[in-house]
This record gives sequence, C-alpha cells and structure tokens, in this order.
Amino acid sequence: MSEPSNIRVMIVDDHPVVRNGIALFLETCDDIDCVGQVDSGRKAVRLCEELRPDVILMDVVMPDMDGIETTRAVREAYPDIQVIALTSFENEESVPAMIDAGAISYLLKNVAVDEIADAIRRAYNGKGMLSPEASQALVRSVTKPKPLGHDLTDRELEVLALIVKGLNNTEIGEHLFISTSTVKNHVSNILAKLDAVTRSEAAALAVQHKMIEVK
Repeated sequence: MSEPSNIRVMIVDDHPVVRNGIALFLETCDDIDCVGQVDSGRKAVRLCEELRPDVILMDVVMPDMDGIETTRAVREAYPDIQVIALTSFENEESVPAMIDAGAISYLLKNVAVDEIADAIRRAYNGKGMLSPEASQALVRSVTKPKPLGHDLTDRELEVLALIVKGLNNTEIGEHLFISTSTVKNHVSNILAKLDAVTRSEAAALAVQHKMIEVK
C-alpha cells in the first residue's frame, strides 16, 4: 500500500512577512507541503493549474483582485481545491461573502499556528472551521434587519426616483412608456413596501435611506 501524499498548500497574501512566516511553520508539519507563495489573487488563479494545491490559505484584502473574487474564481475553475480565508480583516460583510464565494473556513491571523495546520487538515477532509469572531459576524449578518426598500423591484425604484423628482402618474407613464394604470399599481406597491401613506412620505424615505441617487 502506498503512503498517503502530503497536503499541498498555497499561500496567497500580499504581505511577504506573513507568507514567509506561515511557510516556515508549515515546513515543520510532516503531512503538509507548502507548494507556493503568491502575492496576488490573479497570480493565484493562474498558478493553480501548475501548482495543483489541495488547500489555499487566502487573504481577503488584497490589491488588484481581492480574496472574495479570487476564491470564487478558484472554486469555479478548480472545485476540488479548498480555500481557507486567513485574514486580519473581519466584518459582517466579508465573512458571509467569503463563505458564499466558496471558502470552507474563515480564520483571523491572530490564531495559533497549530490551529492553521488543523484547519488545513480539516479543509482537506471537507470540514470547515470558523474563528469565534467570524462565527459572531456570520450570525450578525444573518440576523441583521434588511434595509428599508430592499424588496423594491428595479421598475419600482425607477418610479420612486421619478416621484422624488415631483412627476405625477401621467408624467411617469410617459417617461417610462407605460400606462397610467400600471404606474398606479407601482405606486401602490411602493407605498405598501415602504409603509408610507403618501407619495411625499415615500419620497422623503427614499432620500433619507439613500434608496435612489439624487442628482
């Protein structure tokens, strides 16, 4: 029976000190090989074919092509490669965005180095890991109330923008090439979704909550 091969890891981070530090630690792991260090997302995607990593340690914030975009590109082209977000940057937006892009784990750079190795082994076996901070951010992003107007359709936003400009239903219909009755239906839906009583109130809410760009 042949010996199992080591886990092949690529490090993607625009900070050389971080890359070198992680690579030096991985050299001490008998079951993990660092097959490459890359300083940009574009290079990472390009080198996946050549280096064939099993797991990528991916920074989130990078110039040129961020970790979210890079992770999505890697997972689409190479679905067998697992991605671990390893970053000093944590907020409610980046955690779910990385998970949605295909990352299996999300860790902050303040974790102990042996936790990084454990996360690599878990990712290789299809198991994820979230730092406590990432778990909390993920929960907050799920439970966070959706902004007012999030359920307005593109057409309703167009009508709302014209309401803000002071156009009446006939003028809106002419502007959008739709019937007055259709405009009335859109206005009715807008008022209901914004819980507004009048057109003026809807217009005020639209401006206050920045639902439309006022020029």
